[in-house]
Amino acid sequence: MLSKSKINEVIAEIEKFSANKIEEVDAFRIEHLSKKGTIAQLFGEFKTVPNEQKKEIGLALNKLKTIATEKINSLKEELLSADNIEKTLDLTLPGDDVKLGSRHPLSIVRNEILSIFSRLGFVISEGPEIEDDWHNFSALNFPKEHPARDMQDTFFVEKDPDIVLHTHTSSVQVRDMESHDLPIRLVTPGRVFRNEAISARAHCIFNQIEALYIDKNVSFADLKQTLTYFAKELFGQETKIRLRPSYFPFTEPSAEMDVTCSICHGKGCNVCKGTGWLEILGCGMVDPNVFELNHLDKDKYTGFALGMGIERIAMLKYTINDLRLFFENDIRFLEQFTAADI
Repeated sequence: MLSKSKINEVIAEIEKFSANKIEEVDAFRIEHLSKKGTIAQLFGEFKTVPNEQKKEIGLALNKLKTIATEKINSLKEELLSADNIEKTLDLTLPGDDVKLGSRHPLSIVRNEILSIFSRLGFVISEGPEIEDDWHNFSALNFPKEHPARDMQDTFFVEKDPDIVLHTHTSSVQVRDMESHDLPIRLVTPGRVFRNEAISARAHCIFNQIEALYIDKNVSFADLKQTLTYFAKELFGQETKIRLRPSYFPFTEPSAEMDVTCSICHGKGCNVCKGTGWLEILGCGMVDPNVFELNHLDKDKYTGFALGMGIERIAMLKYTINDLRLFFENDIRFLEQFTAADI
């Protein structure tokens, strides 16, 4: 007659079983789980069990079947996994080539520019992209209703008071003049926003780096020497610069700086339109009105400021003819800038 001890003996036998081949597992399955197997025979004997023992014996039989099924599935999975590893893993094959990533070209140029100014003693300073009218315009000698404000098509976020997406990182310099003791020597990188049509030469979002130096007896000669060092470090020691008179509300005198074309080395080509020169930044001596607006002593201190677009310099440095490529995330374009450029 079927008893619990007989079932436990079969359970013990199943739990001890091990196999090295799939064929052994299949034979074990047929022995215990087939229609004529051990477990089927035990279920056939269940009808001879007295009624008072049916519940206990029935639970034991179900447990036996579960244990047998799980044991077979476990052994099959283990042996199939080991068999696949043996078939697919060839330790004599050469290793896979690990492909290094690369930085975005704008990040490469940004870091290079910041590194040059850091060697000159400038400290990196960053600020908010959403600004008020005072920090973005008024404190930089852009009076309300002054036509100089038309130089920068602005994204206004709110009215009353005017809140804008800052149009230049000069707004960060205003905050630095408010919070830092003089002298200051700062370089301010960041994204800026202007309401312009997107084209191969312009975008409504671009990256800018500006520098500000305020101290006693700072002269235009200091500005020119800083610009010369910067240009030679960025474009090569043979690079020359020239300064052309210009206008910016926050500097007086103001200038645009050109460098000799890095493509033709000043001989003239399509990139420089045959002139041999490329414009890269604007600069000038800090206007005395800016000192007064920011409560600084204009008779005691002087300073210079300069600013440049990172996209423009990257386009010159890498001979890129469409600014939109920087924003499209085309992997074919980005893969040209290898880890060696980092």
